Amino acid sequence: MNTLKTLTLAAAALLALPSCTTRIMDMTVTSSKNIDLNYKPGYVVSDNARTSGKDTTHVALFFPLGTANVREAMDRAIEKNGNNAVALSNMTLTTKWWYIPFIYGQFTYVVEGDPIYKK
Repeated sequence: MNTLKTLTLAAAALLALPSCTTRIMDMTVTSSKNIDLNYKPGYVVSDNARTSGKDTTHVALFFPLGTANVREAMDRAIEKNGNNAVALSNMTLTTKWWYIPFIYGQFTYVVEGDPIYKK
């Protein structure tokens, strides 16, 4: 009898933990940096070097402890690839969140893309 109660409580707890992942947008080329379009040597895309960056905010009880920022996630994805990286090609923006009601949760923006470098 105790085993059945334990399993029922465990199943109810798992159902009470909501989470979600949503793909928000896809963009061909995007950047949060200033790019000189008149740069004579040009730019090159690194096709097989997918990179990602994320920015997370925490939720305590039901109060957010900050704001997740898409630009910060994009900056982190670009800056992971060194000083010559200036933008992302084939970028996707995804949100992820999970929440334990009245205890703790997280909200995250994830940016993924192929880095674009100065030649």
